[in-house]
Amino acid sequence: MDYLQQFINVVIEVHPLHVPTVHFPIALTGVGLLFVLLALWRRSDTLERAAFYNIALAAVSTIAAGATGIRDNLVRFDGDAPYASVKITLALIVFGLTTTTAIIRWRKPGWLWQRGLGLIYVAAFAISFLLTLTLGFIGGVILYGF
Repeated sequence: MDYLQQFINVVIEVHPLHVPTVHFPIALTGVGLLFVLLALWRRSDTLERAAFYNIALAAVSTIAAGATGIRDNLVRFDGDAPYASVKITLALIVFGLTTTTAIIRWRKPGWLWQRGLGLIYVAAFAISFLLTLTLGFIGGVILYGF
């Protein structure tokens, strides 16, 4: 029983919760971008659908990453983490972009294949991925410095 209590203490109190949750939006936006590019290359509806699922899950996981980030900022940095306002702003942009992309794609399944609109669709994936990478870099600066 003592081992279980120690494990729970490490997960909840010692280890920042934000660190494992941020990997989901980064991975999901990256894999989504890969799938949408492969879908274009192979003209595959299946790969495009996989990209859509990834961007939708990225939107949901951004909420978890943001909530744990705010919690860790309050608990570990007393609400005064460096670059916190920049991270919150970028996270809100990522959430808005991934959510909007997922909703529009859900309502217009052939979005990728429409002339001109397909480029916007791919750009949304690319921008989402680049923003999550930027957020990860800033998080590393917060934890480890320059």
